[in-house]
Formats: sequence, C-alpha cells, structure tokens
Amino acid sequence: MAKYDVKSSKAEEFINHEEILETLEYAQKNKDNKELIDSIIKKAEEMKGITHREAAVLLECEIREANERIYSLAKEIKDKFYGNRIVMFAPLYLSNYCVNGCVYCPYHRQNKTIPRKKLTQEEIRAEVMALQDMGHKRLALEAGEDPVNNPLEYILESIKTIYSIKHKNGAIRRVNVNIAATSVENYKKLKDAGIGTYILFQETYNKENYEALHPTGPKSNYAYHTEAMDRAMDGGIDDVGLGVLFGLNLYRYDLVGLLMHAEHLEAAKGVGPHTISVPRICPADDIDVNDFTNAISNEIFEKIVAIIRIAVPYTGMIISTRESKEVRERVLQLGISQISGGSRTSVGGYTEPEYIDESTSQFDLSDRRSLDEVVNWLIDMGHVPSFCTACYREGRTGDRFMSLLKSGQIINCCHPNALMTLKEYLMDYASEDTKKKGEEIISREIERITNEKVKERAKQNLSDIEKGTRDFRF
Repeated sequence: MAKYDVKSSKAEEFINHEEILETLEYAQKNKDNKELIDSIIKKAEEMKGITHREAAVLLECEIREANERIYSLAKEIKDKFYGNRIVMFAPLYLSNYCVNGCVYCPYHRQNKTIPRKKLTQEEIRAEVMALQDMGHKRLALEAGEDPVNNPLEYILESIKTIYSIKHKNGAIRRVNVNIAATSVENYKKLKDAGIGTYILFQETYNKENYEALHPTGPKSNYAYHTEAMDRAMDGGIDDVGLGVLFGLNLYRYDLVGLLMHAEHLEAAKGVGPHTISVPRICPADDIDVNDFTNAISNEIFEKIVAIIRIAVPYTGMIISTRESKEVRERVLQLGISQISGGSRTSVGGYTEPEYIDESTSQFDLSDRRSLDEVVNWLIDMGHVPSFCTACYREGRTGDRFMSLLKSGQIINCCHPNALMTLKEYLMDYASEDTKKKGEEIISREIERITNEKVKERAKQNLSDIEKGTRDFRF
C-alpha cells in the first residue's frame, strides 16, 4: 500500500487515498469542534494558507458564526492579494477531435452526433482577429487529445500564428494552453513557444472513479495524467493551473485532493499552482447532468471557492461562463481573480457571432453576455477589469511572481498595469456607457497606488494611451 509523501513524484503517494479518507473522517468528527475550528480560522487569518486537513474541517463546519468568519476572511484575503482587479480572458477551441472515452465530455470518441472540426491556420487568424476586435489580450487554447489530428506540432504552429497577428490596435499578449498531459520534452517545446500558464484539469482525484470516468484512450492513465504538472515544471514551465470538475465525484474528496496537489507542487517544486479553476459539470451535447449524482448546489460551490481562497491565498482563481451571472457575482467576492467574457466553447465560434454552431461545443454556456457587457458589469460592482499580461512578459513567473504577491508590492505593479490595459480597452473597444464608467473608476483607482513615482508614471502613460500609444507595462 502506498504511503502519503507530499514530496514524492508518484501520484498515489502525493495524492494518497488513505490520507484523503483519514482527512475526511477527521473533518466529519471535528465539524462541531468549536475550539479546533476557531484555531484553524485564527491560523488562516495570518494569510499564509492552511493544510488540506484544516481546510476539510472548515468545509464540514456547520456553525453559523464560524462560516460567516470563513466567508469574511476569504473576501479579506482576496482584497489583500488581488485587490479589486479581475483578469479577463477567453478560451479558443482549436479542434474537437479526440481519441479519449471520457463519459462526461461530448468530445469523447464514441460520440457520433458531434460534427468534428479542426481550425486551419487561416481560420485561427480569423478567430483571433475576432477576439482582438472584442478587446481580448489573453487566450486559453483548448483542443481534444488526438495524436493524428492534433499533434503537438499543430499546437505549436497555432501558438506561433496567434502571436504573429497584429490587427488594428489588437494583439494577443499571452497564450495559456489547456491540452492533454504530455512528456517533459514536449513541455519544453511549449515553454520555448512562449506559452503563459499550462492548464490541465484533473477532473477527479479518486483513482477508482477516475478510471471509470475515463474508460479508454491515453487519458485513462491516472498516474501519467496526475503527474503531468511535475513534468511540465521539469520542462521549464513556471506557471501551472490546476482544477477539478466538481460534480463528477464527491466534492469533499476532490477538494482535499486538489489542495494536496497544491501542497505537493509547493513542497516538491518550490512553488504552488499559479491558478486553480473551479468548473462544475454542466449540460452539453450527448451529456446529461442528471447522470452525475454528485452535482453540487450553489451554496456548496460558494463555500468551496471560499475554502480554496483561504487555503492557498497566493493562487489565482478562475471561473468560466459555465456559471451564471448570479453565481459569478457571488464568487467574485469570495476569491475569484480571473473570469472569461464573451466566450464561445465551439470550434470556430468567434467568427460567426450571429449564428453560433453549438453542435461542436464542449459545454453549454450559462453567461452569454458580450465582453463589453461583462466589463460594464464588473465596473458597476467596483471591480477593475484587467487585460494585463505584464508579469509573464517581464519574466515575473513562478516563484518571482509569488514573492511579489507575498510582499504586498503587487499594488505598485499589477494595479497600474490593470488600469493602463483597461484604458486601452476603453479607447479601442468599449461602448460609450462602458467608457464613461471606466474613466470614472480609473480616476478613482489611480490614487490607490502607494508609490508616488509609479503613480506619476502611470498617469503619464494613461495620457499617452489617449494620444494613441499602446502597451505600457510596469
């Protein structure tokens, strides 16, 4: 039987089944232990994180006053480390060819009703220009796993194409990549291609359930998939993004596994995950959510977001348009720092905005608003929509980014960058109403920069953006 070892490179040792079961039992036993819960919250208030076992206790806690403190602390941590900035991105689906048999995804090989599509480089150019015309600067590339139709060479060529496109004032400045687990050698190639974050969702950390959910194809290899982040970091990729698909398995188990994975990366590689995504199972072609009895309520989902924010305070958190406007509004207060806007989950979905062929979608959207509507909504709530990609382009990745975050100096770096990129958006893409509201929030927020030299330079840059210059960054 494998033993729990946070530094081990073996999946069944750093995500140890017995350790998770013991943790869940401990949490259940202590869910009413006021003294223990109080001590965990006090530790969390130091804003240096808590362990997977401590997080499990807080998740089980049903004491109203304690839960109120948990939600309040999650908001406080979010405000301290990420402020009111919300980073904007969009997914770009390159291909839905896939050789896997994942039972929760319509791309699975057995699905004969979904039209298969793969973008040519010319079609990618058209999609990217459509995204640039919206105002996007950051993309997350998505593709099914198919060594014949979607080889790594195709992904690398697509990244090169995307970075090469300069259209009007538009440019994609950061390409994150969400593709299947691969080798150290291939991760080196992705690093050399200039990717930002490598993202890979675990789906579930329960090995038995994982194998049942992935009956065929290369993704069925639990260990190879779970150890992918170690290989990515060995290949030189500094920033990696974790995530589970909540609702596939018992959420308690997967939350503990997710936090153990974060602890493992910190212990074994010196830096935890750059981001954690929190998708939930939702309807799609050939997929009925009623088939998944572990689907979770909004209330549980919100608590999961709050617990993750407390447990890993330095990690960015991402939510997609799978979730409704109402749910996104709530969790933005509890820890989310990145959201998508104006998204299409179909292959080629951005070039035909009037008629979207959703038969090639990976999942149904709940939030169908345009990017401008999302930006306007964020500003109304007091958030600063940010199109910033500066840290990645200045080499502030991995532990260098984390040290900036932990020191509190991010206000003099990310905040002015967010305001300058928002200004670009307002000048080039925004509706009149969004522009008016955006100018008001910029004039307010610029005064929050504590370093006077940075503030003065940011003000000058904002003035230069009005005159037509673009792409300033600290």
